[in-house]
Amino acid sequence: MASSIKAIRNVGVVAVAVLESRGALGKVTASESGTDRMGNSKGRPLSNMKLHKKRRDKPDFDLQSFLAAAGEGRTLGVHPKSHQVFLQGDPADAIFYIQTGKIKLTVVSKQGKEAVVGILGTGDFFGEGCLAGQPLRMASAATMSDCSIMRLEKAAVTRLLHDQPAFSELLLRHLLSRNIRIEEDLVDQLFNSSEKRLARVLLLLGD
Repeated sequence: MASSIKAIRNVGVVAVAVLESRGALGKVTASESGTDRMGNSKGRPLSNMKLHKKRRDKPDFDLQSFLAAAGEGRTLGVHPKSHQVFLQGDPADAIFYIQTGKIKLTVVSKQGKEAVVGILGTGDFFGEGCLAGQPLRMASAATMSDCSIMRLEKAAVTRLLHDQPAFSELLLRHLLSRNIRIEEDLVDQLFNSSEKRLARVLLLLGD
């Protein structure tokens, strides 16, 4: 249960980091909001108009193509079943995107007890804790099947979050769905019988 609560907190921290990178949590001044102190409308500053024009003139960002092929700041790896992508305690310097396959996230306590904290599949991200300032991996990640995984360097992801709304929206949507899933796991552990918990795990594995 403690690992589930910690996971929820970590996902929330990363989600806040994504929003901050997009400026969604920034303060809005009177001039930026388009009103003066008396509430009267003001024209948008010329510098802001130029900025918005530049953003409109940017070429369209093809998210699917970006996540499908290797390039600057990203490498594509094909891994067999039971491959260790990273270990708990490794440096956290990149996030990963699953093109195909399934990944298992596990945590080992100081007493040596292992717990599964997540099972992820095609279209999911993992290892995103580095975006919230985590210097080391909080969990281990291993493949549960043959997998095709894109590795995205932290610096490249940070630039994308600033420059490409489509990417930041995708990552934020993933974080929110992950948080919902973790909350469901926590409720499952607290209130359901062992038989029901086993049935839920089997359903997740079969998705």
